[in-house]
Amino acid sequence: MENDQKFLEYVVTSLVDHPEDVKINRTVDEMGVLLTLSVHKDDMGKIIGRSGATAKAIRTVLRVVGMKHDARVNLKIEEPEGSERSAGGGSYQRDTSVDDVIADLKGER
Repeated sequence: MENDQKFLEYVVTSLVDHPEDVKINRTVDEMGVLLTLSVHKDDMGKIIGRSGATAKAIRTVLRVVGMKHDARVNLKIEEPEGSERSAGGGSYQRDTSVDDVIADLKGER
């Protein structure tokens, strides 16, 4: 196992509640190293963090680890099957009109 993969495994297994479900796939091509991370669906929030801050920090440190070994390291986080993501992050559907939202806020619906 390479240093970048060991580092990612250590960080991710320390963050999640289901470390046994952490899977990391490492591929190398002309673009550099790609680490593909798969975790339990309940742990996705811990890996992504608020507004993606945790994922961004992990990617930044992985790039530093890669630079130390003259490699470009990228991280892809796979969305687990059965996870639920809302479109746009809000509680309204995409086809909800602005008038419907305003009426809802005013308590008219």
